[in-house]
Amino acid sequence: VQLQASGGGLVQAGGSLRLSCTASGRTFSIDYMAWFRQAPGKEREFVAAISWHGGSTRYANSVMKGRFTISRDNAENTVWLQMNSLTPEDTAAYYCAAARYWTAAPENYDVWGRGTLVTVSS
Repeated sequence: VQLQASGGGLVQAGGSLRLSCTASGRTFSIDYMAWFRQAPGKEREFVAAISWHGGSTRYANSVMKGRFTISRDNAENTVWLQMNSLTPEDTAAYYCAAARYWTAAPENYDVWGRGTLVTVSS
């Protein structure tokens, strides 16, 4: 499986961005797709995940659940992360990843896309 993420950019605080991640290859082996982010000097952290087949979603916390929405389109092999009400604290490189089971631990994800940079200005 290969993952291609896109959609990052520069946005003002309070704005929105929509990230996309397209999977190719042996996508039938995917069970969960997730978004992680890593800010400079910080560890990579879980943001949200979605079941590739069932569509159930999980978020890191209630704050992210209230501002971010993860969704998918299996026909297009694409997962999106809609991010609203962005703050400078959301500035990070965002990565999509694929796993064979539900997990929030980045070390358990088998495949990673290249990061897409999100910069939120104040």
